[in-house]
Amino acid sequence: MKKLLFLLIMITVLTACNSNNGSKSTEQDQQDRDGMQKVKLVLDWTPNTNHTGLYVAQKKGYFHDEGLDVEIIMPGEVGADQLVASGKADFGVSYQESITEARVQGVPVVSIAAVIQHNTSGFASPKEKAITSPKDFAGKTYGGWGAPVEKAVLASLMKQENASADKVNIVNMGNTDFFTAVQRDIDFAWIYYGWTGVEAELRGEELNMLYLTDYSKKLDYYTPVLTANENTIEENPTTVKKFLAAVSKGYEFAIDNPEDAATILLDEVPDLDAELVKASQEWLSPKYRDDAMRWGEQKLEVWDNYASWMYDNNLLEKQLDSEKAFTNEFLPKK
Repeated sequence: MKKLLFLLIMITVLTACNSNNGSKSTEQDQQDRDGMQKVKLVLDWTPNTNHTGLYVAQKKGYFHDEGLDVEIIMPGEVGADQLVASGKADFGVSYQESITEARVQGVPVVSIAAVIQHNTSGFASPKEKAITSPKDFAGKTYGGWGAPVEKAVLASLMKQENASADKVNIVNMGNTDFFTAVQRDIDFAWIYYGWTGVEAELRGEELNMLYLTDYSKKLDYYTPVLTANENTIEENPTTVKKFLAAVSKGYEFAIDNPEDAATILLDEVPDLDAELVKASQEWLSPKYRDDAMRWGEQKLEVWDNYASWMYDNNLLEKQLDSEKAFTNEFLPKK
């Protein structure tokens, strides 16, 4: 049923993409009366420190300096990938996982920059649950969101220790808060340490954290990434270049000035928890660029590795053409 639903969504997106081809505006057509080019950027989720560089670029006028009037919008029920693929948003925030699956299904979305260089996610559990290795998942309850990739990752890690994911009770926890869920319904969940893990530190709740990258190089993928659709890249390359010039400056500022960057994010999104944002930003800022030559850089090896892992675990119907899934072409030169 989930696969059928995904296919129906993709058909709708592709139809929208095709219908937009004949009326796609040029860069000149998109200029408003003030000479600024209006651009829509859709987030993947509610604002958090993954997005700080975007808000810095907006607040400090980096977008304006490039002649761009950027509107940051929430994804709603449709999702960022679908909005970008259909042309209803110019740029989006996504993940290598979903882009890989979408492109194999023929959805024309391309990753144009890696927000974070290495996967900071993993399986977290309260220390008292005594889950210190993948074999300890057996007999425990995992809270997820109902995606096939979850059991595949669990199985992949547990297989290394001669354990079986069939012995894990997998439940859909939906949007339930991690801390509420582990007290009431589950034993462990898949989290991003830079947000939920840091929140646990602030709450004084000790976690056992099993990072995916500690168990497989193929699971060290880009999450999140920035995206554009193929039409935007082909017809409006200057826009993509200007957008990434501004965004790169935003993330470089956040790398060098985590405290000031956190303040900017809080100014732009005042409903966020200030203590959490500041602590998360301090933890995450060095990881934006990490060991890369420049912020946003992506490697073919990383895309090939994860796509082959997905294919080997029956999560893809065919191999991904990785070279068409991402581009470094529009990043500022180092």
